[in-house]
Order: sequence, then C-alpha cells, then structure tokens
Amino acid sequence: MNTKVSYLEKIIALWTVFLLGTIFHTQLALMPLFHGLDVSHGHGEAATNINEITYILWLMLAFFLLPMLAIVGTAFYNSYRYRSIHFGLTVVYSIMNFFHVVLDLFVDPIAWYQIVLMVVLFLIGIILNVVSYQWMQQGHHRIKLSQSS
Repeated sequence: MNTKVSYLEKIIALWTVFLLGTIFHTQLALMPLFHGLDVSHGHGEAATNINEITYILWLMLAFFLLPMLAIVGTAFYNSYRYRSIHFGLTVVYSIMNFFHVVLDLFVDPIAWYQIVLMVVLFLIGIILNVVSYQWMQQGHHRIKLSQSS
C-alpha cells in the first residue's frame, strides 16, 4: 500500500486551506456586525462611488477565483508550462499576502487576530511555493533525463 502523498494532493490541500483562511479573514472582519458594532476602519476613505465598489468586487472575485482555477488546473493538467505558470501564481499570492500583512499593521486599531490569521496564510503560501516549485522541477528533471538518453 503506497501512502505517499503526491505533489498534486499537497498543492490542492494547501490551496483549499488558503481559500478557507481567506474566506475566514473576510468573515472575521464582518463578525462585529453580528454584535451591533461598526466594521469600518482606517483604510482611507470608504468607496462611495458605485464604479469603485464594482471594481473592488471584481478584484475580490479574481482573488478568490484564481486559486479555485488553480485547484482544478492542478487536478487536470500536468504539463511543464502549467506547472511553471502555477508556481508563478503561488509566488504572486505570497507577495500579495506579505503586503497585506504589512498594510494591516497600519490599520488603527490593529486587529491582532487578523494579523495572526494573515501570517498563518502567508506561511501556508510559502509552503505552497516550495511544494509548487518541487512539483515544477520534478517533471522538468524527468523530461531532461529522457531527452538525454
């Protein structure tokens, strides 16, 4: 019985945990509403223009949709090109998460529970970077070896 976990399983699990954490991050910010408290805070002026709000919602959709597509793509595609693009996507998300943590440190008051969650998501992203890189390299080495024979 082979109990070794494949790169695909690890990547899909990490993306799923990342998405759940991101959703919880959004929900956690709204939890005060259930207690009659204000959820607005110092991220600059609130978007009041319908075009600004629509733009923000499209960006949020893309932020959630890309990992969903990465999960599906990882399950179905194994080409070196896909693995390279996927690795690049994981790096972009890690960079965005890093800046998100930094920017959240400038919100007054600092919501430390959000900072902790974002640091955990950042670390999950780093693990995802490493596993994605290993997956990308695994297939590339196999191709190089078969071409040199």
